[in-house]
Amino acid sequence: MKTILILGLVLCSSALLLAQKSSEPSAPPVEQEPHHHTVLKNDSVLVMHMTLPEGERTFYHTHSYDRLAIILTGGPITQQKPNEPESGPNAVKPGDLLVSTMGAEPFVHRVHNAGTGLLELIDIELLKRPQQPSSTAAAPVAAENPSARMYKWVLAPGASSPMHTHERPYLIVAVGKMTLKMSSPDGQSSSHEVQSGDFHWLDTKVTHSLTNAGTGEGQIIEVELK
Repeated sequence: MKTILILGLVLCSSALLLAQKSSEPSAPPVEQEPHHHTVLKNDSVLVMHMTLPEGERTFYHTHSYDRLAIILTGGPITQQKPNEPESGPNAVKPGDLLVSTMGAEPFVHRVHNAGTGLLELIDIELLKRPQQPSSTAAAPVAAENPSARMYKWVLAPGASSPMHTHERPYLIVAVGKMTLKMSSPDGQSSSHEVQSGDFHWLDTKVTHSLTNAGTGEGQIIEVELK
């Protein structure tokens, strides 16, 4: 009788564990989450354009690297981890940087667009954390994690950034529509009509300045690997 009782307790505990595991939401890699659309992947970065209509939530998904998100359209958002309460709303605006460092375990969450318009952002997974990070910053650092530094240029019409040099591969991202003029130390320049979320990846050393050649304020984010 005692053996039967012990066996029954073991079976009951196993059933509870299975029920708990089955209640945990599945969380595929972020690039498989339907609201995240991959626009670039190479050995160093995974770049995704995330769009989330008002009132909707992403599915639970997993981040496995140092990462950052560049907000393209603002509004209140919340986050929720599995089996935890949803966070309070966090108001974000275009140009905000949400930067995180990968811990001992992958980060699993979902995002809720609690605002009244479309939420758009550029989500960047930094696939290689350097063993010996560069100690040289190209410009004042707006944010950073162990894998990259972020530089943020808010340019009024006609304004330019200082001339600066990128020693490491980097990604340049436009926040909003603008006419972007890029000039090199030898006086050569090129202009580009960029839209919100446009980006360009460069893996060579570059020295340049950035000028807003348009009629409205513009923002540029540069993400340089360490």
